[in-house]
Amino acid sequence: MKLKLAAYTLNEMLIVIIISSIITSLAFTVLNLVNRNMWAIQENLKVNTEFSKLEESLWIDMNRYQNIVFLESKNQMIFNSIIDSLTYKFHSEYIVKGMDTFNVKIENKLFFFNGNETETDRIDAVKLELSKQYRSQQLFVFKRNDAIQFMN
Repeated sequence: MKLKLAAYTLNEMLIVIIISSIITSLAFTVLNLVNRNMWAIQENLKVNTEFSKLEESLWIDMNRYQNIVFLESKNQMIFNSIIDSLTYKFHSEYIVKGMDTFNVKIENKLFFFNGNETETDRIDAVKLELSKQYRSQQLFVFKRNDAIQFMN
């Protein structure tokens, strides 16, 4: 008497292994793509956060201080009031404000006073052109002049 056992053949098992390996390799490929996209999103968020911090800081300081001067020889923007002073130091890869550092690469800086471009005199507006890393964005920050600005 012959007994037949219900089992899979060798061919059927090989097909299952091949299909499983294809599915596993597709899963690892998709996981790798998702991982790369998450890294790119994280870097983009980091860059945009630095840019937003710089913009917010400049808006606050431009409207807090009465006198603003740019010294081209030192590459510094100095904010003065009766009580306090503050300095922004421009470097090639970053900007330093007191104890804060903004990791923003500036391609070009333009300074204005009373609507006219100025080099090293008092300023009331600044236009910063950012590098291609920031999609060549521009940042324009200004303050409204009061009578004190024109009395000096």
